Amino acid sequence: MAQLLRGRSSIDPRFTHIRPAVYALSRVNFSGFTYGGGNGQHQQQQQHNRHRLLRNPNYGGWQYSYQSSRGYGMLIGRVLRGVLKLRYLVLGGAIGGGVTLNKRYEEWKDGLPDMKWLEEVLPDNDKWAGFTRSLLAAKDSVKDSIEIDPRLKQLSENKINEWRQWFDQRLDAAIEAAETQQNPQIESSFQNLSELVSELYGATREELRQKNTVNAKSLSAEESRKRVDTLQSQVDALQTEIMNVQLKYQREIEKLEKENRDLRQQYLIIRTNRKQPTKKRIKKSLIDMYSEVLDELSGYDTTYSTADHLPRVVVVGDQSSGKTSVLEAIAQARIFPRGSGEMMTRAPVKVTLSEGPYHVAQFRDSEREYDLTKDSDLADLRRDVEIRMRNSVRGGKTVSMDVISMTVKGPGLQRMVLVDLPGIISTQTVDMAADTKDSIKHMTEHYMSNPNAIILCIQDGSVDAERSNVTDLVAQCDPLGKRTIFVMTKVDMAEDLADPNRIRKILSGKLFPMKALGYFAVVTGRGRKDDSIETIRDYEEKFFKTSKLFQSGVTMSHQVTTRNLSLAVADRFWKMVRETIEQQADAFKATRFNLETEWKNNFPRLRESGRDELFEKAKGEVLDEVVNLSQVSPKKWEELLNAKLWEMLSNYVFENVYLPAAQSGSQSSFNTMVDIKLRQWAEQALPAKSVEAGWVALQKEFQHLMEVARKTPDHDDLYDNLKSAVIDESIRRHSWEDKAIDMLRVIQLNTLEDRNVHDKQEWDQAVKFFETSVKEKLKLTEQTISEMFGPSTSQKWLQWRYATDEQTKRKHVKGELDKILSSDSRHSPTLSYDELTTVRKNLQRGNVEVETDYIRETWYPIYRLHFLKQALNRAYDCRKAYYLYTQQGAQCEVNCSDVVLFWRIQQVIKVTANALRQQVVNREARRLDKEIKEVLDEYGEDDDKKQQLLTGKRVTLAEELIRVRHIQEKLEEFINALNQEK
Repeated sequence: MAQLLRGRSSIDPRFTHIRPAVYALSRVNFSGFTYGGGNGQHQQQQQHNRHRLLRNPNYGGWQYSYQSSRGYGMLIGRVLRGVLKLRYLVLGGAIGGGVTLNKRYEEWKDGLPDMKWLEEVLPDNDKWAGFTRSLLAAKDSVKDSIEIDPRLKQLSENKINEWRQWFDQRLDAAIEAAETQQNPQIESSFQNLSELVSELYGATREELRQKNTVNAKSLSAEESRKRVDTLQSQVDALQTEIMNVQLKYQREIEKLEKENRDLRQQYLIIRTNRKQPTKKRIKKSLIDMYSEVLDELSGYDTTYSTADHLPRVVVVGDQSSGKTSVLEAIAQARIFPRGSGEMMTRAPVKVTLSEGPYHVAQFRDSEREYDLTKDSDLADLRRDVEIRMRNSVRGGKTVSMDVISMTVKGPGLQRMVLVDLPGIISTQTVDMAADTKDSIKHMTEHYMSNPNAIILCIQDGSVDAERSNVTDLVAQCDPLGKRTIFVMTKVDMAEDLADPNRIRKILSGKLFPMKALGYFAVVTGRGRKDDSIETIRDYEEKFFKTSKLFQSGVTMSHQVTTRNLSLAVADRFWKMVRETIEQQADAFKATRFNLETEWKNNFPRLRESGRDELFEKAKGEVLDEVVNLSQVSPKKWEELLNAKLWEMLSNYVFENVYLPAAQSGSQSSFNTMVDIKLRQWAEQALPAKSVEAGWVALQKEFQHLMEVARKTPDHDDLYDNLKSAVIDESIRRHSWEDKAIDMLRVIQLNTLEDRNVHDKQEWDQAVKFFETSVKEKLKLTEQTISEMFGPSTSQKWLQWRYATDEQTKRKHVKGELDKILSSDSRHSPTLSYDELTTVRKNLQRGNVEVETDYIRETWYPIYRLHFLKQALNRAYDCRKAYYLYTQQGAQCEVNCSDVVLFWRIQQVIKVTANALRQQVVNREARRLDKEIKEVLDEYGEDDDKKQQLLTGKRVTLAEELIRVRHIQEKLEEFINALNQEK
């Protein structure tokens, strides 16, 4: 059957690229199939019964009860019939089974998916064959190059055989995996090589030591010494040879790894660029999903007991101990800024390492990708990292707790999450904040206190171990060393300075009080800032190849190089992730239940909404009010603008135009002065004041609409602070268009040129306007007089009010001034010197001493009250004087010049209000709408503003519930993906 399948696969052109699958199918054992349907099953049952019959000892070789010859004949006939029947059954079953198998094979072949797309993805047969031959040749060359010393065979024959067999199996597995383009074990297939060599070397040394001890007892001192020296030289030679063999294997391993990375990179590029028939959602990698969970947890803060206990690799060490260089060596890129003795790491940097077709880096909150193979992008990345670190430090601080998150992808990178922390310092400099040392220590303890955090403890090998600050801190957080990995950096500088025995103690965990899972020695640079990662890796490999520390047995091969370090850290990282992720998800599930219960008890009829959703709802309500502003009727706008204009202009009209002109003494001088003052006013202050009045009216109406909305039954006062802040900020930014002032100036000047009232209706309106205005001023003046002169007689008797001494004194002065006005009703606005002297002397007779200025202060409100009463009387006289005014004009017997003045003012206010209304409806309301939207957009991007303006238990509880629910969903999504990967 296997040959039949091979023949069919060679005929069909669709199977030319899937030989491994067909070969695997050809090796399937078909003995378990049921041939021929029910007949085959019946045949198997008969054969089973027959074998059981033959093997049953009770029958004794076909012994039956029949003793006669007829019985023997019948028995022979039955046997022949059974044999013939069995032959036909076997032949029929084979034919039927073959037909059935061929039919099932055809159905299986037709059910296979179309594999033509593999022709575009995979190379052709010639390339695969060439690649396979090159791997086989490499295998043969590696096998032929291995020459084992006979002394090594004699000392440990079993170990060498085990070693050779193990390596042959791994090499064959690597070739087979590369041939099928699936090589998941290539990263870890040779991890135990150095351990095996170390074990072999240790066993050899131990055997020689025991042998030397036994022989030394039976030999003389000199012979024993010679024998020991000879054996020692043999051991050294053997060790050197073992090291050379190991390095040779290491080079072959690295060569295969490089080829594997290139193949994986090509495969990932083809898979990424391959056109899909339909657009599908991009599936996130496992490490990216885990990194998102950590980002969500980094800003999570709650009063509940749920804490972030998910694993991450925390890189800690003293300042300038090489922490950042170790992280860069693992990431295979110089991604961090560098300085000469200056503190460069000022904030935690979370680096997520993952595999990808290109070597790129990207910040979590940015869309830009930095190509790490280009020097220009590397320089930009380092500069952006430094800028982010300096921006995170605020308020005079030196370090910050704000996390800078970035992702680094590349072929062959180990998947893990590392957090680089500021180095621990012993002494603060003058340019640092006073609490810098304690802040760094507390930050380091905070990250290490996570019971599932992997602590990557970095120790500078070039300095004395006693000067280390980080080891004691790590020992306090992880006394048993269950999650600590110790790394000694700058070993190349320590080789000539340090005692090898001391380094051996450090790497074996016998010098420091701290304990660790593993101890590693690495070289992460040559002290040059511009060295690339490839240069550093070559230097590290060359150093450990020729290092005295390595050759003398101080360090074992599995304890050196950043590659071995990254493999060990990644393995431990994923082991802890799998052990703790379920517990973390259960903790957040319980927290979510508690929050949902509290929400139902406090807000049973409301849906939980976060600040973003609440802000969007408030934003919609504010914009609806802006729309309502455009629906205000023109009549209402004119009424609002008329009222606001007169409110802001009335004081100027009375104090600067009407009173000075009316008190001039004659009608001609009154008109002349009015014309001059009105023109000056229209050219200078009136347009700007009118625009100000329009803007105030617009604000007032908008705020009125907001107040009306607040009184609706469905109003939610949660948004009031936000709405008020938005409106106030928009109003503060808004300014009326400058060209509106020039347009108003022209209109107002033209309107003031008209001095003739056109009809009786306008005359009546002007008289009414004049009367109303005078009455308002008269009321204000009476209030002023009441405050200056105290209560009247009726108020004293009815309200029990009494006058003060000052008020009594002013009453005496008022009595003398009233005599002057009663004797001359047309008195001028000012008192003469003689009149002042007379009033003062009259008061002295009554024992009241006053100054001249005191008399003038008292005279001003008294004369104003007298003048306004006269003006009000003239308004009464002018009500029916319109026709007399039209006939006699300026020579009219009734002086109505003040009515004409107020008519002109009234006309200016009308045309100004109409112009402002058009500007509000057509321009200013839209501009205000635009500014409100801009403010809303700015507040929408400012989380601090939203947190400041949207407050209360309802908001905080909903925010926390939404956050916990989101984190739990992320955790469950990650757990599902993690289980699928298993």
